[in-house]
Amino acid sequence: MKLRLDETSLRLRLELEEVAEFATSGHLETAVPLGPGAAGLLRYSLERAADVPVLTVRQEPGRIRVLVPTAQATAWAGSVEEISLRTKLEVAENQFLLILVEKDLGCAH
Repeated sequence: MKLRLDETSLRLRLELEEVAEFATSGHLETAVPLGPGAAGLLRYSLERAADVPVLTVRQEPGRIRVLVPTAQATAWAGSVEEISLRTKLEVAENQFLLILVEKDLGCAH
C-alpha cells in the first residue's frame, strides 16, 4: 500500500492483492521507519469501521488511519467497476483535505 501526501490530499493506492486482503481482513497497515526504534515509525492504515458514517481520516501520534464505513468498504473491495473511494473532508474552517483510496491497476510510467 502506497501513501501519497501533499498540502490538500491524502492518497492510498492498493495493489490488487492488497485489495483482496482488505476485503478479507478489513485492515491493512504499513510502517515506514523514519528513525530508530518503534517511536521512529510512521504507521498508516486502511480500516473497515462500523462506527464511521463516511470515509474519514484520523491522525494519532505516529499514525494515520483511513477509516471506511463497513458497507462502503465491502462494496468497493468486491467491485470490479469501482476503482476509487473519495471524499473531501473539512479539517478546519475553509480548509479541506481530499481523501482518495484507489486500486492500483498497474499504471505504466
